[in-house]
Amino acid sequence: MKKINIGLNGASGKMGSSIRKLIQQDNMLIPFIAVSSKNCEEFAFSVLSFENIELEILNQVDVWIDFSSPVQLQNLLSLTTKVPVVSGTTGSSESEIQKIKKSSVGRPIFWASNMSLGIWALRQAMKSLGLIANFDFDIEDIHHNEKKDNPSGTAKTLQSDLSEIVGKKINRPVGKRLGGIFGIHKVTAASQNEIIILEHTALNREVFAEGAVKAAKWILNKKIGYYSMNDLGEK
Repeated sequence: MKKINIGLNGASGKMGSSIRKLIQQDNMLIPFIAVSSKNCEEFAFSVLSFENIELEILNQVDVWIDFSSPVQLQNLLSLTTKVPVVSGTTGSSESEIQKIKKSSVGRPIFWASNMSLGIWALRQAMKSLGLIANFDFDIEDIHHNEKKDNPSGTAKTLQSDLSEIVGKKINRPVGKRLGGIFGIHKVTAASQNEIIILEHTALNREVFAEGAVKAAKWILNKKIGYYSMNDLGEK
């Protein structure tokens, strides 16, 4: 079975570091190109930006995994290669999100605000809340104090899901940035007589890294198009 050349955009970040560990532990994955502010010695090529590497080398990447920044993600998508991209970068504006989707007309793109299969399961459980659409709803997300976007991309996804499920506007999620918390997301439904709470807690970053690597392997055999956790979770 052919081994997979991995390109990792944002390789020295917190998520990038977790993904690097998984790549080194998987005999089917080759750490091929790292785009990072720091040198990643285990990769065949480690560069500061895409401008520092030739197109011939870039074309040898089988799939890109991206946990960088909205700007750096756009730089990746601007490459002329048709290599599949798996991205968990959040904080993009609406126009940047539209550019991500537009890029999928030329390559397979998988984007998710949260790569955890547990969050995907939570989103499926939320569909039952349509039975109590008359309740009041609240979404809370708690992350470590170095997380830049607030509310998180995951919280925004939950907000969008819930709004569609119950057929009404849901208030902006309440974001808290505390200590070193990896991620807690809570959806509360309340009436005068009862309260329902759906909650997911990430115990480490590996849960997101594992989801990203799984998506990278999964998307290799997919047609050009835009994919999400709904597609991955259902397979």
